[in-house]
Amino acid sequence: MSDEVWWKSGVIYQVYPRSFQDSNGDGIGDLEGIRRRLDDLARLGVDALWISPFYPSPMADFGYDIADYCGVDPTFGTLADFDALLAQAHARDLRIIVDLVPNHTSDRHPWFVESRSSRANPKRDWYLWRDGKPDGTPPNNWLSNFGGPAWTFDDATGQYYYHAFLAQQPDLNWRNPAVREAMYDVMRFWLRRGVDGFRVDVIYHLIKDDLFRDNPVNAEVRAGDRSSREVIPLYTTDRPEVLEIVEQMRRVVDEFGDSGRPRVLIGEIYLPIPRLMAYYGRSEHGVLQGAQLPFNFQLIGARWEARAIDRIVRDYEAALPAGGWPNWVLGNHDKPRIASRVGLEQARVAAMLLLTLRGTPTLYYGDEIGMRDVTIPNDEVQDPFEKNEPGKGVGRDPERTPMQWDATAHAGFTTGHPWLRLGEDWASRNVATLADDPHSILTFHRRMLALRRRYPALATGAYEPSMTGDHLFAYARVGIAGRVVVMLNFGADPVDVPPTLMPRNPVALLSTHLDRDGALALPLTLRGNEGVVVAGAPEANTVAA
Repeated sequence: MSDEVWWKSGVIYQVYPRSFQDSNGDGIGDLEGIRRRLDDLARLGVDALWISPFYPSPMADFGYDIADYCGVDPTFGTLADFDALLAQAHARDLRIIVDLVPNHTSDRHPWFVESRSSRANPKRDWYLWRDGKPDGTPPNNWLSNFGGPAWTFDDATGQYYYHAFLAQQPDLNWRNPAVREAMYDVMRFWLRRGVDGFRVDVIYHLIKDDLFRDNPVNAEVRAGDRSSREVIPLYTTDRPEVLEIVEQMRRVVDEFGDSGRPRVLIGEIYLPIPRLMAYYGRSEHGVLQGAQLPFNFQLIGARWEARAIDRIVRDYEAALPAGGWPNWVLGNHDKPRIASRVGLEQARVAAMLLLTLRGTPTLYYGDEIGMRDVTIPNDEVQDPFEKNEPGKGVGRDPERTPMQWDATAHAGFTTGHPWLRLGEDWASRNVATLADDPHSILTFHRRMLALRRRYPALATGAYEPSMTGDHLFAYARVGIAGRVVVMLNFGADPVDVPPTLMPRNPVALLSTHLDRDGALALPLTLRGNEGVVVAGAPEANTVAA
């Protein structure tokens, strides 16, 4: 894999460290556990690990409330453990992407401790402090994404501070140049250690309205339901000034891009396609100056129908700026798992889609073995989002349960008591068991990832739409050495493939059912919930060249 395009041709794998592998028996995953599983990830065939936060934290939001940006929480290990993980990952040609959480800190971060100590403290303006209204109520109607007001009153200094999430996560004031420089120095700290890039948490939140105007009321949501959707976040997200910050972050990343190992900037952005495109940045001398990969979450909330997916792909491809590289995501630590959303059979079709569309795919840990959401009893709920809005089904615990490695106690995740319960199917749905099954979803993922490496058209080739029917979605990937056709059946019933879609002398490269190999007889009928990757026989020996 070329260093120049590793983040284009590679596959990113998200590791949620609390749930990946515990090495010391405390029931919580850690960095040493990740290190011990590097061979498993190399065997799977991914190219980069994105590791969710592992920094010192009171864990009010399980690491997204950071008390020290340049350390490792003892729960996860030490800086030496991180360095060992990084070195051994690089030795296996695996890159490491770390989470950057610049929108807010923990209320125990030294910056905020200073800021709230007095109105005259030099760091007072590092956060968003405001007087209340004359009647003592919060400064405006801004709401927390975790429910309730986004303003908390500080008795000691007599002002409110803003927090887009928990009260324990005060937002930084990114209009302050000192805040920017401090965070850019944090980035340099990790880049000097050798990380290959950052996934930037809620990057579109960083700038808020300088006039602190009320957000518009959302007429589609019932008033008083304590949901953040009561208002439209016009003045709290996606402000135009944030794009300058994204470009500044990119420049910091590019400071380290001449070392022979280019770094990548990824932004977490939940916005419609037209607004998402702005985060690629301005074009300067033909090079976009923003995030290389503004995360594209369109598939996560999509109707799982062939025509709906086709429209998403077409709209996204059409919207990309010149030089903008696409990316696709099926799941993450904040959204229900794909196998729960579409079912285990369609989960294979979804994986084939993810790994054959043009652009960089991000695979969520456990999806390769078909892990599903786990129902968490009320008395075991950990997620503060669910605790703040009980009964609304917003909890993220179900998709954060421990990785299922083998059939030993606690699925090989820990020798202690796991921090979240395991899925009921862990004894049969685990890496060790599925690795021995030639028809398992894990075997499919391994073969699909290997196919991407053998056929560069699948990784970096052009995207060519072919056909969409009620259930059939077909497209081609075209590279300098050949053309590969992908056909996906989004239905449970068989569907006939029009002969015009098939290449001459078609050869099956891979089926989601793992039972087609070699020359295909025509006409081709896809079985229910089947996807097939096909090449023409004349190109079969050259397309991978």
